[in-house]
Amino acid sequence: MTDDVAYYVDGINKGDYGALARAISLVESDSVLSWKILERIVPSTKIPVIGFTGPPGAGKSTLVRTVVENFLNDGRKVAVLAIDPSSPFNKGSLLGDRIRMSTLFNHPDVYIRSLSSRGALGGLSYKTLEIVDVLKSSTFDAILLETVGVGQSEVDVVSLADRTVVVLVPESGDEIQHSKSGIMEIADLFVVNKADREGADSFFSSLKKTLHHNNKITPVLKTQAEEEIGTRELFDWVRGPLTTEPSKALSLLADRAWRLIVDKKVRSIDKEKLIIQLQEHSEQADFNLYRFIAENY
Repeated sequence: MTDDVAYYVDGINKGDYGALARAISLVESDSVLSWKILERIVPSTKIPVIGFTGPPGAGKSTLVRTVVENFLNDGRKVAVLAIDPSSPFNKGSLLGDRIRMSTLFNHPDVYIRSLSSRGALGGLSYKTLEIVDVLKSSTFDAILLETVGVGQSEVDVVSLADRTVVVLVPESGDEIQHSKSGIMEIADLFVVNKADREGADSFFSSLKKTLHHNNKITPVLKTQAEEEIGTRELFDWVRGPLTTEPSKALSLLADRAWRLIVDKKVRSIDKEKLIIQLQEHSEQADFNLYRFIAENY
């Protein structure tokens, strides 16, 4: 792996999958070189990032696959970033999404990358933000982001996605419970997948009534991803024009900047030095951890 920053930047700009993969690996490993690459790229504001989230087993990966296939039929180029559950043993990705999308993996107009969530509570890898910016600096027409599926805590996707699809199934539970959870507040579109199952029509109607009661105009679709029923309507919504308000766009930009600043500051702290300082100060009779942090950091 070369240390030539220009190699990575030029490769990203040209859509070279080899350079792109190596650059993402550098970002994932928190390489010193990665920040130099990130400082040189120019992420496009015109490449839409569509987030897919929802409980495990809802069929997110199958729906994403159908959206990718529709993009390909339209002659478009797509990147898929799939956040997999971390292995409890080595924190690595289980790569389940790659298996489910195996028919697309070698297509020249599709780039699929699985990331380990590494225990991130919001459903996203800590490096997802930077990797999305790398992908937005390349030649893709759209980026699809599928999160790990951990329920109500999975709301960080809204800070990265221009649009967020929340995928549910008839067994997802009482619609009142959903309306109170964080995951239900972030949706730009609800998809009731596996709509051939018992109770699907009732759940669909109840969800729409709940949204109306809460004065929400969020659209709801029914799909059967495996049979590709309703998936064209989903694709039509995904490729529709973005209408982000300037104030919301600025708020999202500030949120991303805050995350990067916090991450950079945390990484600048020398833990070994911290241990030495604590050893010295904690022996004092009036030691106070909060005062120690305020005075030293």
